[in-house]
Amino acid sequence: MYIKTLTVSEVSSYIKKIVDSDFILSNTLIKGEISNFKIHSSGHAYFSLKDDYGKINCIMFKSRTENLKFMPENGMSVVVKGKVSVYVKDGAYQIYCDEIKLEGLGELSEAFNKLKKRLESEGLFDSSHKKTIPKFPKKIGVITSPTGAAIRDIINVVKRRNKGVNITIYPALVQGVNAANDIIKGVNYFNKLEDIDVILISRGGGSIEELWSFNDEKLAYTIFHSKKPIVTAVGHETDFTIVDFVSDLRAPTPSAGAEILTFNLAEANEKIRNYKYTMDNYIKMYLQDKLNALDMYRKNLEHNSPMVLIANSYRYIDRMNEILNEKINNRIELEKQKLGKLNALLDAHNPLNILNRGYSIIEDENSNLITETKTLCNTKNIKITLKDGSSLFNIKHL
Repeated sequence: MYIKTLTVSEVSSYIKKIVDSDFILSNTLIKGEISNFKIHSSGHAYFSLKDDYGKINCIMFKSRTENLKFMPENGMSVVVKGKVSVYVKDGAYQIYCDEIKLEGLGELSEAFNKLKKRLESEGLFDSSHKKTIPKFPKKIGVITSPTGAAIRDIINVVKRRNKGVNITIYPALVQGVNAANDIIKGVNYFNKLEDIDVILISRGGGSIEELWSFNDEKLAYTIFHSKKPIVTAVGHETDFTIVDFVSDLRAPTPSAGAEILTFNLAEANEKIRNYKYTMDNYIKMYLQDKLNALDMYRKNLEHNSPMVLIANSYRYIDRMNEILNEKINNRIELEKQKLGKLNALLDAHNPLNILNRGYSIIEDENSNLITETKTLCNTKNIKITLKDGSSLFNIKHL
């Protein structure tokens, strides 16, 4: 029997013809949960439709997405109307969607909310149970996939910020049925190492089913009972898992988790230099102020010292002495002037000066002036004073 050899594209094309000719597959309704939903810049929508046992890739062209009455989101349970066909280039079948009708939240989202509510009621999310994250960890235990982008981001950030921080990696699955158990083993492993300061659980972004390992109940209890503080950095900023609520701190991304845990040595050194510069200036200003105050005290002490006071007192005494002598001399000179004026006045009125003009003074023996002839006749002895002297005379004898 002759068997024709087919190319890969011929096989895919043959399968496509079979699928496209099937009445049920060409016009069908399919129920499932949306995941990995995103709208391309072209306007086409790409997502997956899944249930507990399978997943089908879906595409909805722009002409159809414009008729949507709601914006599909991951976790929504929907009914898709369309056809199943084969994409020859990839040899994969997918659903070409014409309509999407909302049926309700998916089972995974419901399970997530149910577990979250129960663990929250048990107190696993309470802030009072959160352990303090060390500010300057020297050794970080990282639980993640050793081949993923997350570990590369973490290593780059840590080494850029502080080369003195060591990273110990525990290689673990971060998706799949065994991922939660792997992560639990990593947490227990790092709790036994005394030199590990903090644990970082991380992985990159993904759909809800890809991140489902981080919604494991046993993993949540393991993190809650960990003796060492745990930081989670799972997915993107908008992704939230159970471990994010129970951990001691959630970082929005793996890179952010590395930044939170790594003390920036360059910034610290720059701050230290700024503090040193500020402190040096402060000390210089402080010392200068103290020197100025000391100089002021020295000047005050010199100004108010006993020797200065004594010297100032001597100068004051000398000045007062000069002032006193000046005043005494002025007073003496003034009195001399007054005395001269009185002497001149006295000389002018001195009766003895009249004698120079030929006059004489007649007095009795008791030096009483005789100014009348009657008195002269009754006087026995008289004294006559002329300009060159006085003589006594007996009038009766004369």
